[in-house]
Amino acid sequence: MSLAKSPANSRQRVDSPSNSKTKLPWSKQISNADASACASECPLDRSYSGAAEAAYPAADVEHYVPSSIWLLGILSTLMGFASISTDLYLPALPTIARELHTSAGTMELTISTYLIGFSLGQLLWGPIGDRFGRRGPVALGLGLFILGSMGCALSTAAWQMIACRIVQASGACAGVVIGRAMVRDLYEHTRAAQMLSTLMTVMAIAPLLGPVLGSEILRHGSWQAIFWTLVGIGTATLIAVYTIPETLPTHRRQPHRIHRAMAGYVHLLREPRLLSHAGVSAFYYAGMFAYIAGTPFAYMEYYHISAQAYGWLFSAGVVGIMIANMVNARLVPTLGIARLMAIGAVGGAVASVVLVANAVTGFGGLWGLVVPLLLFVAMVGLIVANSISGAMADFPERAGSVSALVGAMQYGSGIFGSALVGILADGTPRPMSYIIGISAIGSLLCAGYVLYAARLPASE
Repeated sequence: MSLAKSPANSRQRVDSPSNSKTKLPWSKQISNADASACASECPLDRSYSGAAEAAYPAADVEHYVPSSIWLLGILSTLMGFASISTDLYLPALPTIARELHTSAGTMELTISTYLIGFSLGQLLWGPIGDRFGRRGPVALGLGLFILGSMGCALSTAAWQMIACRIVQASGACAGVVIGRAMVRDLYEHTRAAQMLSTLMTVMAIAPLLGPVLGSEILRHGSWQAIFWTLVGIGTATLIAVYTIPETLPTHRRQPHRIHRAMAGYVHLLREPRLLSHAGVSAFYYAGMFAYIAGTPFAYMEYYHISAQAYGWLFSAGVVGIMIANMVNARLVPTLGIARLMAIGAVGGAVASVVLVANAVTGFGGLWGLVVPLLLFVAMVGLIVANSISGAMADFPERAGSVSALVGAMQYGSGIFGSALVGILADGTPRPMSYIIGISAIGSLLCAGYVLYAARLPASE
């Protein structure tokens, strides 16, 4: 049975004969007939609604969906560890470098090694989540995150902090990977995309407020206090995780050992629909990381704006993502994943073409960069949630592994995109614009294939 589009999605429960008499104060009983009536598929999403959905329906009868506000908060926090782990301590980097008697370049390794650990760690947590359930692996990951954060706070040398950041990343990525899989456990693909958009809207608060909060902690305390704050956040989240049910029942878990599940990535990489969905966001992430790496120089050095003005422009991009995510959550039930993702890819490609033209000619000066970049960044809200949800739709029984593979591709391409900005730097915004342009075109091509494949009969 499906809860893909429940009118009572804030508090849902699906009864089974074994638990029909159990009453929970924060859940609402809903009949099998009502649950079946809730499911509806968008015409452009019919390619995903086959045997996979029938065999592994969302909202399995052995568990319930708790209060949506509480669940939303916990899942948003889990998925927000990706950004809060770095954004919170960015303002303290110069202070940390000074107190640890190291260079700024060495301290930047605490970011790059974190991204590498985060990218690779996802590939391990995905199969673990599919094999052992969701809550236990999330708890283990949070434990590693807490230990890594404690290690960072107690570090007395740069190499110690770099090592602890790898531990921190290996734990933080568990919440992101398994959190997305939990959404797929509870909701089918169209509703899952809607929920992911809502989660990403809430998650956007982290990069919006993280540096500000980190600056305040540094002003009133020390850089160590920032990492102790992360320890507190990790501990509170660990406790909160045990207030929600296990979303992957035993009979739906993968029986294979972890090493065989890891080998299963080879099979997933042969799936064109999965790769096309993942490719849309992976290419776009390369452009996004190029934007993150390139705009500080382009804005502050090339066009000589202040750090405060840069912060406002960066925040404007985050607000754009939040708005696009809200639009996506509202429209995806009617327009569908493939169509909205294509709209986002077209918007990003158009913005990137304008960006390249302005960067090459200098047309519009600073605003010739800012306006197309804000549009490019905002389109993330129409792409990422739909990309992840679409990739997982055909493999609900391996949602953890697919989530991990998509995440690894996103961060891997992001690292590559940001590195290219540094390698090709020539003192102008042009290299950044070229990388963003190529990435946007690649994303558009993948979105075009997804749109084409969605119109085919499911058997093709």
